[in-house]
Amino acid sequence: MKLHLKNKILIGITLFSMFFGAGNLIFPPFLGNMAGRSIVPAFLGFALSAVCLPVLGVIAVTKSDGLEALASKVHPLFSKVYILLLYLAIGPCLAIPRTASTSFSMAVPPFLSGGNMIWLIRSIYTILFFSAAFAVALHPEKLTEYLGKKLTPVLLILIVIVFAATVFSWDGSVAVPAADYIKQPAVKGFLDGYQTMDTLAGLNFGMIVVMNLREKGVKKEEDLVRETVSAGWIAGGILFSVYAMLTFIGVNAGSWFGAAANGTETLTEMVSALFGQAGTVLLALIFVIACFNTCVGLLSCCGKYFQGVFPRISYRKWVFIFAFVSMLIANAGLDTILKLSVPVLNAIYPLAILLIFLSCMQRLLGRYRAVYPSAVLLCGGASVITVMDMQGLQIPLLTRLIRNLPAYDAGFGWLVPTVAGIGLGILLSTVHRKRPKNGDQYRKV
Repeated sequence: MKLHLKNKILIGITLFSMFFGAGNLIFPPFLGNMAGRSIVPAFLGFALSAVCLPVLGVIAVTKSDGLEALASKVHPLFSKVYILLLYLAIGPCLAIPRTASTSFSMAVPPFLSGGNMIWLIRSIYTILFFSAAFAVALHPEKLTEYLGKKLTPVLLILIVIVFAATVFSWDGSVAVPAADYIKQPAVKGFLDGYQTMDTLAGLNFGMIVVMNLREKGVKKEEDLVRETVSAGWIAGGILFSVYAMLTFIGVNAGSWFGAAANGTETLTEMVSALFGQAGTVLLALIFVIACFNTCVGLLSCCGKYFQGVFPRISYRKWVFIFAFVSMLIANAGLDTILKLSVPVLNAIYPLAILLIFLSCMQRLLGRYRAVYPSAVLLCGGASVITVMDMQGLQIPLLTRLIRNLPAYDAGFGWLVPTVAGIGLGILLSTVHRKRPKNGDQYRKV
């Protein structure tokens, strides 16, 4: 069964809404603000890691019959451990709390005259936010109705309004790029895309898309794969367009106000200049809707996965547990969450990129069974050593070796070990196939 074009678009919009949350709003305008005249290569690098990789993640997992099947090609134990870390990162430990913290910082403090009771107001906000998200996430098969048809179109209209106002007010000036964006803007943009967490989320959102497709009447496995891939590209196209608009807003803000501390400051300054007090309300609506959509999608994914691993606990209870834990962590504040997210993402992101690449190269590398474990071992080891080095922890010899690798200073110290791991896997697989089986050497020709 093929979906009608209208339903295809709705499913794609639903997937976009799950992707597009806190980080997606914060980082593109900040990128534009800081990159200035280097914006084109910086944005293309950002789009590669924040659009192409997430879409390829959805496709890779769908064609591999699920994330567990894909990760099990490395080793069953790796599959369990890595997927657990992945869900904790995009779930209650980082991404879900960030949706509430970011939306709160944009929707509430601008309307307060004093900050004495901010902790109490934040607590009330997070309780209301996660209660609403919990109620919607209880019906993951209905997300197309809740997110695709209702909330996301409103979100897109609001973003287009801000973008159009920015275009009409632009005087053509562009700021000088900040230091990090002068030498290697494309690389810096690519690394900035890490912070959206969408590549990690893309490895998990496929199951929710499939549930909504089944609700639309798609039953056959090959049809589910085809329609999920189609939804991925539609979502990717919308993401690219929205990122371009937000980045342009940041570019204009950079020429008007200079360098900002973060993406929220960039948007606040620009929208306030364009719309005055009404801009504060407009921006608050954008952040709340975007963050709420992503929160619902992540709660649904985490609930479904942990229900499958621990079936004695119902999906409803898992969603409640994750909503409650996320509410507690969200009250730690946005800055604390963002500081914690950087080393965690730097450790697990390269492995996600590697799994997506290997899945896409399955026809070419699939016959070399040792490629998955050897590449993951060297890629993961290099990533962990790099993160430890960033935190001031060194391992004798190994840390020095990683530091001397090409592209280490650019943030890609894991790249050479990964390529070496793929080459080693091909070699080991070839040798294993050529090695005679027991008794073969005694057989007569």
